[in-house]
Amino acid sequence: MADRVHGKVALVTGGALGIGEACCKLFAREGAKVAVTDVKEKEGEAVANAIRDAGGDAVFMKHDVASEEDWKRVVDGVGGKWGRLDVLVNNAGIGATTNAEDDTLEKWRRLMSVNLDGVFLGTKYAIRAMKKSGGGAIINISSVLGLVGDGGAASYCASKGGIRLLTKSAALYCAKAGYPIRVNSVHPGYVWTPMVRTAAEGTGDAAATRKYLESLHPLGRLGEVEDVAYGVLYLASDEAAFVTGAELVIDGGYTAQ
Repeated sequence: MADRVHGKVALVTGGALGIGEACCKLFAREGAKVAVTDVKEKEGEAVANAIRDAGGDAVFMKHDVASEEDWKRVVDGVGGKWGRLDVLVNNAGIGATTNAEDDTLEKWRRLMSVNLDGVFLGTKYAIRAMKKSGGGAIINISSVLGLVGDGGAASYCASKGGIRLLTKSAALYCAKAGYPIRVNSVHPGYVWTPMVRTAAEGTGDAAATRKYLESLHPLGRLGEVEDVAYGVLYLASDEAAFVTGAELVIDGGYTAQ
């Protein structure tokens, strides 16, 4: 076990699968205590168990990020168990392939409640907890579609773009208030997570869709969850002590074109 985040207490939303799972396991290997939160109880418990079996310290908490009461309960629970909160990774999110003409208000609001409201609530309650802990790092998982548009992902683009500027606002607020809390966003390209795989399968030809998505990235492949997790680890660590309000793009060249 290494020590890039040794002794830190980290809370990772959407920690049961994909990028969130990779972040939880990497943080634990690097010495952090990890709160794995998700609505998926079976999968989330499995991640926490795997961390403990490997000698780490982790707990699973069921958590709907769109619920303010859940945020209060989870952040209080982390404080009650470990006495502090040092790192929050706002990773939980849902996807949608809808355009601005055909999307429905109901679906729009549902996506926003998870992708954007959840990040707002997490940032709000993390700041309050980290002030008591003496500082910390908030990492908000956005997307390349928070930087550039996609005609078939109106609500998703809006939510991820919102995360980008919410991050900058929160970073400036904390810095100017004198809080030693850094807030940054991460913008992955397409990663073969369960969410992306499900969307690809919905096209009727997952293999062809994957090949197309790979072609969008100059490096010629999709991202791996570990590609993103290592970037998140950097922002969570003291190595990034002078980094706040920044965008870490991990996209295989997608947005360089």
